[in-house]
Amino acid sequence: MAVELKVPSVGESIKEVELGDWLKKVGDKLKRDEAVVVIESDKATVEISAPVGGTLSKILKKKGEKATVGEIVGYMEEGAAGETSAAALATKPAEIKSTRPDTIVMPSARRALAEHHLSADQVEPTGPGGRMLKEDVLRQIESKPATVQAPEQFAPAPASRQEEVVRMTPMRRRIAERLVQAQQNAALLTTFNEVDMSNVMALRNKHKDAFLARYGTKLGFMSFFVKAAVDALKLVPQVNAEIRGEDVVYHNFCDIGIAVGGGKGLVVPILRNAERMSFAEIELKIADFGKRAQENKIGLDELKGGTFTISNGGVYGSLLSTPIVNPPQSGILGLHTIQERPIALAGQVVIRPMMYLALTYDHRIIDGKEGVTFLKRLKDSIEEPSRMLLEI
Repeated sequence: MAVELKVPSVGESIKEVELGDWLKKVGDKLKRDEAVVVIESDKATVEISAPVGGTLSKILKKKGEKATVGEIVGYMEEGAAGETSAAALATKPAEIKSTRPDTIVMPSARRALAEHHLSADQVEPTGPGGRMLKEDVLRQIESKPATVQAPEQFAPAPASRQEEVVRMTPMRRRIAERLVQAQQNAALLTTFNEVDMSNVMALRNKHKDAFLARYGTKLGFMSFFVKAAVDALKLVPQVNAEIRGEDVVYHNFCDIGIAVGGGKGLVVPILRNAERMSFAEIELKIADFGKRAQENKIGLDELKGGTFTISNGGVYGSLLSTPIVNPPQSGILGLHTIQERPIALAGQVVIRPMMYLALTYDHRIIDGKEGVTFLKRLKDSIEEPSRMLLEI
């Protein structure tokens, strides 16, 4: 019996999605609730799962095509009735045809195969889900130059002159729109400071084993910065506010967005009521966000709202940057890599682990004095973490 694969609802305001990768191809066996295809909106990426066990029999929408909520994008046959037929195999989209039935050849890889007169059977795929990537083909060419050398008259263009056009995902397009919107609609200003991480690092090293044993997660630096940010937001409430029309809305809660890298790009899930959270609760939640972001499993409701954002470019090695505010928020804190540097302390030059801090804020609502005060308060809390415990 034919079973429809429909686009599920992915949010109240979302009516249209874009088809991502088909994780299965026509003829593949499916277990109930097994992921079949990825769909992408401008806010999140979700998967359509098999409603029953059976076989994928037909694909109606290819990667990159639009579909509305409730629209049918494919069919599967339930149970043993779902054997692959010649007619069903003929519906395979071009990007997944291959001489190997279990290999998905990406378009750029297919072009490289053709240019170098190779077949898919000669290349070992290493991409997700058994996909063959362009890099796999190039690796094969480099490892066996004698067997893959194309005739001179068909020599491909130099690698440095090749281009590959990849369509932006809905999420990346939405990110681009919001970043441009933030710069066009707000008066952004960035203030910098630096913080000595010695005391936080010493405190972390002293208690990290006991923390891990008790809570089952590592004690990182982000929980200290979240706690310090909450303290600074209470001192300077304008940084936790937003502009709505001609009004300034002050929030008596701290919903702090934590920027994390995901499989489809940067996402900013929210720590709701961060002012009520313990160090352990913060670390557990951030670890969960990081894991699910890589799997594209962050829920839409977890991305909504937020009164302030923290972005840690230091995990990628960034020494200094100017983060962009996430509208309608009025401030974002940028953290950077910890680097040992000489500083003057008590009349002597000493080497300390230092981090640059950057606060970008909307100058329409936050004056320079308030921005500097916020950043200085945060710096003081990090350099003397006992202040956060004593709330002084």
